[in-house]
Amino acid sequence: MANTSTRLGADIATPNRTKDIIRKHNFTFKKSLGQNFLIDKNILDKIVAAANLTEAKGALEIGPGIGALTERLAQEAGRVAAVEIDNRLIPILRDVLSIYGNVNVVHGDVLKTDLHRLWEEQFAGCEGVSVVANLPYYVTTPIIMKLLEEGLPLESIVVMVQKEVAERMAAKPGTKDYGTLSIAVQYYCEPELVCIVPSGAFIPAPNVDSAVIRLKRRAEPAVSVSDESRFFRVVHASFAQRRKTLSNNLTAFAGKERKAELGKLLLGCGIQPERRGETLSLQEFAVLTEALAAAGMLG
Repeated sequence: MANTSTRLGADIATPNRTKDIIRKHNFTFKKSLGQNFLIDKNILDKIVAAANLTEAKGALEIGPGIGALTERLAQEAGRVAAVEIDNRLIPILRDVLSIYGNVNVVHGDVLKTDLHRLWEEQFAGCEGVSVVANLPYYVTTPIIMKLLEEGLPLESIVVMVQKEVAERMAAKPGTKDYGTLSIAVQYYCEPELVCIVPSGAFIPAPNVDSAVIRLKRRAEPAVSVSDESRFFRVVHASFAQRRKTLSNNLTAFAGKERKAELGKLLLGCGIQPERRGETLSLQEFAVLTEALAAAGMLG
């Protein structure tokens, strides 16, 4: 179970303790892995609070680094599994987290990990499981999409990501940030921005600010469609070239010979052909997908 009484020295998420751990293990940062270690305890508290953990719940962390967030998760959750791709960090994590019997450090690439098997092995009996992580910028979107698309029994995803990416996830139709990522995330989840994190909260400091976002998993998708893959094909086609109208983007998708038919179809859905993809709601995309499928334009 979570261990809140026994502490090993100072919290990891402080500048001095982080530097001590790095020096002790002669660790050097790999830019290619997007390694930036959080040194702000207040931000950690906000992340953990947003995850709504209890001793009956589990937490999956991706990219634990030297264990600053892992430590806090271990104090709140019943079980914690931390997946780390950098094998140099495995002994460090096992050292700094040795007092916590409810943490399992897994060496692996989460994008290549069988997450359903991991769930069975790590979280059997847990009342709910959330992903809680400080995600490397360079793989944020692939990781988020894998978590959403694999149908995992997730309660929520609370992640720190690049500020611009968080804003795209939470963006509303008609805004400059609204796009395919916004729709994919909002199809599966209800997004909520938790806080902005300045670059100075990390060692080393990244070049941009970050944000913590909470994605609460919906019991059912936001809209009803007969085929999810078709729905997302239409969404991607509609954003193929952002400056082009919906009519032009979908004509390129369906074929020039069907342009007139497509125009009538859009009007029949209550969508003006000259609108752009970023103005359509999820419900409008759902209606459009069903109409395109009925007209035989989706193969």
